[in-house]
Amino acid sequence: MENKSSYQINEQGVLGKVKIADDVIAVIAGIAATEVTGVARMCGNITNELVSKLGVNNLSKGVKVVVENHHVRVNLALELDYGVSIPEISKKVQDRVKAAIENMTGLKVREVNVRVTGVAAEEE
Repeated sequence: MENKSSYQINEQGVLGKVKIADDVIAVIAGIAATEVTGVARMCGNITNELVSKLGVNNLSKGVKVVVENHHVRVNLALELDYGVSIPEISKKVQDRVKAAIENMTGLKVREVNVRVTGVAAEEE
């Protein structure tokens, strides 16, 4: 995540301001996506792959978040389990990620794009 920005939510009648970092939104999206049965794991770029091999767990791996005017666009890279329906699992991931971000942040999710990067074959 190159952009380390945060987003401020203002509501009438509250005592203060809430700032949400884009990294937090990415973690919410990553956790929500991996909770869907049929998602084997998140897939990241080469930097994330190297970091994970060094023993650093990155919960936002394979997630790119763009927030503009309190609207969120999410791009996910996933590896799915062998034998699952790609359209069915993709729709479940989109719904779960949208609901998680909106419920936890108050931001509106404009789109959730799912890119399937591989299939996890069963080990014998």
